[in-house]
Amino acid sequence: MVHILLVIIYLAFISLGLPDSLLGSAWPSMYPEFGVPVSYAGVISMIIAVGTVVSSLQSDRLTKKLGTGKVTFISVAMTAAALFGFSVSHSFWALCLWAIPYGLGAGSVDASLNNYVALHYASRHMSWLHCMWGVGASLAPCIMGYALAGGQGWNMGYRYIGILQIVLTAILLFSLPLWKQQRSEDSDDSDKGDSDKPLTLPAIMKTPGAKAIMVTFFCYCALEQTTGLWASSYLVAKSGLSAETAAKYASLFYMGITFGRAVSGFLTIKLNDTKMIRLGQVIIIAGIVFMLLPVKSSAAMAGLILIGLGCAPVYPCIIHSIPMHFGADKSQAIIGVQMASAYVGTCLMPPLFGLIANHISVALLPVYLMVVLVCMIFMHEKLNHMHNARKIHS
Repeated sequence: MVHILLVIIYLAFISLGLPDSLLGSAWPSMYPEFGVPVSYAGVISMIIAVGTVVSSLQSDRLTKKLGTGKVTFISVAMTAAALFGFSVSHSFWALCLWAIPYGLGAGSVDASLNNYVALHYASRHMSWLHCMWGVGASLAPCIMGYALAGGQGWNMGYRYIGILQIVLTAILLFSLPLWKQQRSEDSDDSDKGDSDKPLTLPAIMKTPGAKAIMVTFFCYCALEQTTGLWASSYLVAKSGLSAETAAKYASLFYMGITFGRAVSGFLTIKLNDTKMIRLGQVIIIAGIVFMLLPVKSSAAMAGLILIGLGCAPVYPCIIHSIPMHFGADKSQAIIGVQMASAYVGTCLMPPLFGLIANHISVALLPVYLMVVLVCMIFMHEKLNHMHNARKIHS
């Protein structure tokens, strides 16, 4: 049963990645049809992001009421419906409406599944599962490209992904008894009482270490998204590469993340979550230093690969460490708020650097990343210090 359920969770993480990269790959073909500026993609992404923040904050309540299996099933079904909604939309405002269930379906399942894996599986599975997210995020543009190259239009690209999500929804529906059985075993092994009551946001914020982990995750996701969004522009500005060549080289960052998470799964057998996070941070520093070197594009490209490799263990290991820092009874609530903090970081920090690039220079990207990284390191070490202090006093 455990192995079958783990396979289903791996499929679910591929499903989480599929929609994430779809809008960016389809938008160049979409916005001329709707007669809107290219910048309007930001409106849709913001609606999706707000939905993910709202549903992430409700993940503790929903998971304790319905269980991880039902939350995953309902969320993936909502995402599938939204994808089909996109595929039949003929106006920008219709896209905005379908973006609401698109975002609501993403946040709670992300938080719920991550917490489930953190509680029930070893750290290596968390790394490999997030590697599967990278597989899904890489697969979606290929499917969209196939639809566009075949003259089928962006609508069919969304429909193909929607069909894949429907197939997964059916698998999740038939797997609900497995989740229910696991939930029953968890209930037998844990104490009833306050742990069944969802934590309120004020109570979460008063939990020692909660603010530190929120800022840590905010900074990590800000660093990852800012690098991904502005890497091409940085390469063009620093190395004089063409936009097409820079875009190709910028993908090295995501290749570094995907490959790094596959390798991280093996490293976690020897290293705990804290050591993996620190290792990742050191590699990110090395990557930023490479980007700062006053040499040709090869150093900048090596830097992007190193930053991707460094990012690889940080995200999954932070999540996997939550039960250790806060306990199994609070982990779902903490992860939900942490995910919401991450989405806020991805919404605010890349545009903030856009203002810096516009008014000063895009060449400041490594400096910006280093500032964010230093803040992340400081807050993570503060969290570890608080954890060690509690262990000494207990």
